[in-house]
Amino acid sequence: MNCPAAIANNPELLIADEPTTALDVTIQAEILKLLKELQDKLGMGLVFITHDLNIVKRIADRVVVMQKGEIVEEAETTKLFASPQHPYTKRLLAAEPTGRKAPVPDSAKILLETKNLNVRFKLPGDGWFGGGGHEIHAVNNVNLTLREGQTIGIVGESGSGKSTLARAILRLVPSEGQILFNGHDITHLSRRSLQPIRREVQVVLQDPFGSLSPRLTAGQVVTEGLWVHEPSISSKERDKRAAQAFEEVSLDPATRNRYPHEFSGGQRQRIAIARALILHPKLIILDEPTSALDREVQKQIVDLLRNLQQKHNLAYLFISHDLVVVRALSDYIMVMKDGVVVEEGQSEALFNNPREAYTQRLLAAALGKEAVKALASAS
Repeated sequence: MNCPAAIANNPELLIADEPTTALDVTIQAEILKLLKELQDKLGMGLVFITHDLNIVKRIADRVVVMQKGEIVEEAETTKLFASPQHPYTKRLLAAEPTGRKAPVPDSAKILLETKNLNVRFKLPGDGWFGGGGHEIHAVNNVNLTLREGQTIGIVGESGSGKSTLARAILRLVPSEGQILFNGHDITHLSRRSLQPIRREVQVVLQDPFGSLSPRLTAGQVVTEGLWVHEPSISSKERDKRAAQAFEEVSLDPATRNRYPHEFSGGQRQRIAIARALILHPKLIILDEPTSALDREVQKQIVDLLRNLQQKHNLAYLFISHDLVVVRALSDYIMVMKDGVVVEEGQSEALFNNPREAYTQRLLAAALGKEAVKALASAS
């Protein structure tokens, strides 16, 4: 958010359009605090546009709810949250992902393990010959065990090492330590030897528009992996598989000849999930798959992921800064800070009784201090 430019002329009104959507919860809290301080200092009005109802509750004096370009309800914040009148408002407030995933049994087969996994990046120096650079330890001795049917949520601030850990597991960045998949050591496999593994480990990324090629139809996007892993099948078979994948993610197969821009954000994320599913993977790495979606669509995607996991016994590695979604989808959570796992445990135990001050701060930023105290007292 470019605050200095926005307030350079001491405006009477500041319009903040989704300024915290891609931010982790602690940075988000800092931005909200900054906006409140600027508002008090400059006496300006603030129009805050967001799909995050938790933020609305914390920052807004008055709420305007829009649907299909029209204002369907307007009220003071406390009144609207306590007694919504319009059916759409009620649906939005009820759309927060709920439910809890039961832990998998200890007897479940281990699918993925990392042992003392490290990733280091060397930064260039300032001198003529590149001297004086220093090293960043992005992932520091991380040990992870993921079983079939399990979801491990990886949480932490931006720069904590969450996505770097995922890239190391995918063998997209050099790493030290050991990576075991389905009982096989893949740490030093060649690119050719890794290809069968890549079929079994798929990824769904954050941006449901940028991750899909605009030059391909949705059906072609979904079948991209088949060109690599099953190049000999006929175009008729590929199209049949695309239609089946669309049905599995609750999309109309007749729409598979449309292009990505013709779908909504939630539909595009379903297409991304279908692209991963078509190869029948054992593990899907979900990197912030719901952060760009509104709460109603988030709940739909969470429900879809749950159903697919149960149907196919999928394992998920779920990376997110949205702790509400993490809690709804994960049965085990790892908290990362500066490349180190500072706390981990069963989801409910960690939420109800966080031991580390850093975890407590994350929960307070996401849920509010009172909610964290209530969780602790309830446990």
